Amino acid sequence: MNLAAKDVAQYLKDHPDFFNQYAELLAQITIPDPHGGRAVSITERQIAGLRDQVKRLEGKLAELIRFGEENDALSGKTHRLDVALAGAADAAGALQLLHAHLGGDFAVPHVAVRLWDVPGDPAAPEFAPMSAAAHEFAASLPRPYCGPGSGPDVVGWFGEAGAHVRSVALVALRRDGRTFGLLALGSEEPQRFYPEMGTLYLERIGEVASAALARTLG
Repeated sequence: MNLAAKDVAQYLKDHPDFFNQYAELLAQITIPDPHGGRAVSITERQIAGLRDQVKRLEGKLAELIRFGEENDALSGKTHRLDVALAGAADAAGALQLLHAHLGGDFAVPHVAVRLWDVPGDPAAPEFAPMSAAAHEFAASLPRPYCGPGSGPDVVGWFGEAGAHVRSVALVALRRDGRTFGLLALGSEEPQRFYPEMGTLYLERIGEVASAALARTLG
């Protein structure tokens, strides 16, 4: 009678004490080594499998540690920005601190802010006129936008460097549910800001920037 491999596997599952009764078979049965052509015992194969599993787990652990370290670093940078903005005496100081921290601590090469419907110097670039499409776009953002360097008006906010920007993050600035500004971050790296990236820290930056600017602009 010929047995199919699946029948043998099912029999061993149904009779877990089989190798207790025939323990000598474990030393006699050999199977191919997954990492070479030689034959090894079942015990050696199990040990090799466990080693592979340990390597995979070590890789996952190293990845989790790396993510944790990156999150700790981002949390520290965000906290320093929070503290700095909390001490801003006026809107000009808040904007200066925002540019300094995002460009320095966060290493974002291009930062721009646009504000509207709040008191300010109309000659300042932050209060430059924006198109209706840009206003609508900012008001429609449920969360920060991350993706290719495009969008109404935005790339032009970075001046001559705008032609080289390949990815942007756009964060709406709001007070009491009303959008009064837009924070734009730009990079020449296409994957610095990408659609699938997490936006938790960008949202926090938007919240503290909004609070600081709303407070100092009156």
